Amino acid sequence: MRRLRMVGLIVLGVIVFLIVSALLARALSVDGAERSAITALIQAEARGRAEAMMALIQGCRRQPACRVRVREDARTLSRPGRVSILELSPSAGFSLGGTLGTARVAWQAGRALPVVQCVRVRRAGDVLSGLHVELLELSARIRTDADCPARY
Repeated sequence: MRRLRMVGLIVLGVIVFLIVSALLARALSVDGAERSAITALIQAEARGRAEAMMALIQGCRRQPACRVRVREDARTLSRPGRVSILELSPSAGFSLGGTLGTARVAWQAGRALPVVQCVRVRRAGDVLSGLHVELLELSARIRTDADCPARY
């Protein structure tokens, strides 16, 4: 009887460990999702694809100021060549729930000088229902040594 109880406790411990591991893996994967979303946005910008950028920024098509800014960025920051993300500071640290923050991204296309911008990011959801990333806003180009402003 004692041996059966011990085996039951071990099985229960393994199940709890697997559940906690799966939830942590889900929380940790949101950094990769944020990186992918920002990379797609920057690639669209470097190609001058304003419509693709608007599709990636949550609610941009409904906001005239966002549409104007995105079209201007796509026109002025369009560059030939392969896009490389030089540095990407995530919008938030580890979190089991949703967060709102600003990511700083430095990128380069071809042999052009690097471009630095800020992206307002919402990580929505939680580890149980699932986390997802929403890009809310893209700043104009900032100086390469500048930090992202509190609001742009």
